[in-house]
Amino acid sequence: MIRHIVAGAALALTGTAALAQTEMPFALDWKFEGPAAPYTLAIDQGLFEAQDLSVTITEGNGSLDAIPKVATGAFPVGFADINSVMRFLDQNPGAPVVPVMMVYDKPPFAVVGRISQGIETPADLAGSVLGAPPPDGAWAQFPIFAAENGLDMADITVEPVGFPTREPMLASGEVDSVTGFSFSSTLNLIRLGVPEEDISVLLMADHGVDLYGNAIIVNTDYAAENPEAVTGFLTAIAEGWQAAIDDPDAAIASLMERNPAADAELETRRLQMAIDANVLTDWVMENGFGGIDPARMDASIEQTRTVYEFQNEPDAALYFDDSYLPPAEARMLSAAE
Repeated sequence: MIRHIVAGAALALTGTAALAQTEMPFALDWKFEGPAAPYTLAIDQGLFEAQDLSVTITEGNGSLDAIPKVATGAFPVGFADINSVMRFLDQNPGAPVVPVMMVYDKPPFAVVGRISQGIETPADLAGSVLGAPPPDGAWAQFPIFAAENGLDMADITVEPVGFPTREPMLASGEVDSVTGFSFSSTLNLIRLGVPEEDISVLLMADHGVDLYGNAIIVNTDYAAENPEAVTGFLTAIAEGWQAAIDDPDAAIASLMERNPAADAELETRRLQMAIDANVLTDWVMENGFGGIDPARMDASIEQTRTVYEFQNEPDAALYFDDSYLPPAEARMLSAAE
């Protein structure tokens, strides 16, 4: 009888602990592809659970998609382009949303073209047809890319395209190039049978665009009421990225549970591209994952001014809040051995 009483008490405590977990739905920017694997892996390895969080992940439809979801409170946390958040806050002063953890220290914004269609350098875009989804984060930054490379937007025929048709239209020759994330568009074209040697990738960060990329964003009302939960969430995010760096195969296996139709080999390569080019930068290796350089942030605001007329005086404090980040030592990432 005593054993039954003790066992019953243990089950009751377990049930209470489960009920005590904070529900935290997370809005992605895009589909369950390679760069989302650190988040699914964090769920499967119990990293969120260790922070007393119950996290569910919902796919998105572009870098701008999560911003209104979080601002309206439909989701407490999301993943979005920090530059688009900046403009959203300028157009919606006081909206309860702010980036709190930088993920893509070097943004994957790119123009991806076909060499066989004459696209190898930024100058080649003049007189060409560019496919651009209106909600695309890379398209949102294209005017800066154009200005930094002396391109006249009037010389480029811009074809609004949907995300599902973007790479197929480039593969079929209907457009000469597209805006997109480097790791997404490149590998989607390869999957469609475009020879890799025929693909040109003009990474905007390598052509004068000195911006940050996608970040974890939070609803500020939620964060103010649940600061420990937000910090716990960010702690697990950092741990999830380290776990994915250490074991990409396990990360992709976790991803495939959510997207069994995906190509595991291709998504592993996509994840590794994001790690190598966008996440594990020299700055992150030295300073830790998730933070920003204030001087660089100020410079990015000034660069945005060159193509965007702010309705209100921009203030970097409105566009990034590091107060919820875990200590730097909990955010130090290391490359896989």
